[in-house]
Amino acid sequence: MRLLMVEDSPTLSEALGRRFGREGYACDIAADGRDALAFLQAYDYDVVVLDLMLPRLDGLSVLREYRGACGSAPVLVLSARDQVDDRVQALDAGADDYLVKPFALDELLARVRALMRRPAQRPPPVLREGALELDMRSRSARWQGRELRLTPKEYGLLELLLRHKGHTLSRARIFEHLYDSRSDASDKVVEVIVSTLRTKLARHGIGDSIRTRRGFGYVFP
Repeated sequence: MRLLMVEDSPTLSEALGRRFGREGYACDIAADGRDALAFLQAYDYDVVVLDLMLPRLDGLSVLREYRGACGSAPVLVLSARDQVDDRVQALDAGADDYLVKPFALDELLARVRALMRRPAQRPPPVLREGALELDMRSRSARWQGRELRLTPKEYGLLELLLRHKGHTLSRARIFEHLYDSRSDASDKVVEVIVSTLRTKLARHGIGDSIRTRRGFGYVFP
């Protein structure tokens, strides 16, 4: 198993590198963000352990660039930042786990093992269809670089249809995706969301993008 350790403290990175080596990992060490990206571009890793406070390029920027290039290795963030906002920011940027310094070494090893047991497949962070882009991290949509001001339900519908491009989705299937089991809404609300989404897309020149198949449902062709 190959692991990338991104940590600017030589003492900590060398100690962790030796321990990971004893655990059977092939461990590369990057001391700054630019070196980390170079490693990530050159090799495929099974897991990445990433500090946030790095010289040359900070850890969040490394994470965003890696995920933006469809890098799929699980990433465990190590950081002295212990605020909820810091954890949320890292997880939204594509981290799979977050561990605050100082930490117990056994816990770090256990978290790494847990990450490596997870399925390797992850969806791309951005869905693209021509000039239409959906960023699944920020849950935002753009057409030719301009933001589409969608409601959460409109965005959810568009993402679902793009994920299943070419396949007809029933009104019931869409409703189950957009609403939880506690909702009092009827699945007829899907027709309203489709209508408002179509109107917004047409306003930006994206016409005939959602088609109705009478008796079957809706499809993004």
